Amino acid sequence: MSLMSLTAVELGRKIKEKEVTVEEAVTAALDAIEKREAEVHSFVTVDREGALKRAKEVQAKIDAGELTGPLAGVPVAIKDNMCTKGLLTTCSSKILYNFVPTYTAEAVLNLEKAGAVILGKTNMDEFAMGSTTETSAYGVTKNPWNTGHVPGGSSGGSCAAVAAEECSYALGSDTGGSIRQPSSFCGVTGIKPTYGTVSRYGLIAYGSSLDQIGPIAKDVTDCATILEAIASHDVKDSTSVQREDYDFTTALVDDVRGMKIGIPRDYFGDGLDPEVKAAVLGAAKKLEEKGAIVEEFDLSLVEYAIPAYYVIACAEASSNLARFDGVKYGYRTEQYDGLHNMYKKTRSEGFGAEAKRRIMLGSFVLSSGYYDAYYLKALRTKALIKQAFDKAFEKYDVILGPAAPTTAPKLGESLSDPLKMYLGDIYTISVNLAGLPGITLPCGTDQSGLPIGLQLIGDCFAEKKIIRAAYTYEQTRSYEHSPLAR
Repeated sequence: MSLMSLTAVELGRKIKEKEVTVEEAVTAALDAIEKREAEVHSFVTVDREGALKRAKEVQAKIDAGELTGPLAGVPVAIKDNMCTKGLLTTCSSKILYNFVPTYTAEAVLNLEKAGAVILGKTNMDEFAMGSTTETSAYGVTKNPWNTGHVPGGSSGGSCAAVAAEECSYALGSDTGGSIRQPSSFCGVTGIKPTYGTVSRYGLIAYGSSLDQIGPIAKDVTDCATILEAIASHDVKDSTSVQREDYDFTTALVDDVRGMKIGIPRDYFGDGLDPEVKAAVLGAAKKLEEKGAIVEEFDLSLVEYAIPAYYVIACAEASSNLARFDGVKYGYRTEQYDGLHNMYKKTRSEGFGAEAKRRIMLGSFVLSSGYYDAYYLKALRTKALIKQAFDKAFEKYDVILGPAAPTTAPKLGESLSDPLKMYLGDIYTISVNLAGLPGITLPCGTDQSGLPIGLQLIGDCFAEKKIIRAAYTYEQTRSYEHSPLAR
């Protein structure tokens, strides 16, 4: 059995007990990348030399007793929108093709303090704009369960790397479901924490009021352990929250007796694949058998989530992406006539079609005469969606539903119809608008053998409840390795 078949916590334990060296673990990951990358294309950058050098440093610290945590020496992949000092960070865009940051994102820094070894940077939708990892300037990532299908997005590279067992775990970012939806498509587990739990310092922004970094791994234990390592209050991030409790692993208890779980009827209407519906409701039944109280209820406002999200996210994106102008760093057009012409040519050549579409939409809704009609209305809708969730959490501990309406679509299907791609985020977007935590974990496969994901949503700062429910459900089934990793 390959070392990459183990969970991150299992591998960490073997390293701690001197059964495996850090160098052996890192070499196993690098060999798996070399073997499978041609088929999956999970990575934009692989830092073989840096990873092996870091492995020796970490091993020395473990031997000296300086590093004793559960993730010490375990290799990790980082989504390519998190800054890593001295390592290329492109956001999978041509406009940042040569950008090497001078500092490291706080979440990544926290992992390094825990003894993680960075293997490289994973592919993603350009600037996290997309749900398929097909808008990357560096080629598409493929689903390890069936390479004719997408891995989801925008953290598709991170999820595919974990599913293809090219790394022990990965970090992703979630703006409207970008950790949970690809986790569902790739048959892995991903957590989007409460907004403000993990520092956004060093995360290249898409939608600042929505973005949140989170873990992607094989199981709930790994995700809780990683979240514990990366979560912290950070004065460098004005939206970072000082929490009283970061002890997420204490929630890894196989017990949901008396837990109230709500199932929104709105999530099980038209557009939901019957096989996905059956698998998700089957998971709810398992939790009920274990002692949870499961009820259906009306969440309301679900149909307004997508328009509100795309207005807010695109407005913030048009502002955040204004800094990429060819002046300070990144791509600059070769031939231009004057400063304004340089801006225009650089941006039109540097950005891909989806990024341009969202920048233009964002600039439009923020423009004079449309600001009140679109942007302010979207912000009011966002507040109403939060109120609807607040009301639901007065009665329920956890909300259960699908992570995506279908299993992974075929490559090329979504790009031909962007609206269809946007509608694929219907079950994940509200969580970001309300700043809530959510977890996706596998709950079965369809008749084509593609994974189906179960999503559990908690109230703000109630990660422990969703971790407990997810862990309890996980005990009823074993982890399925993707065909590419077998």
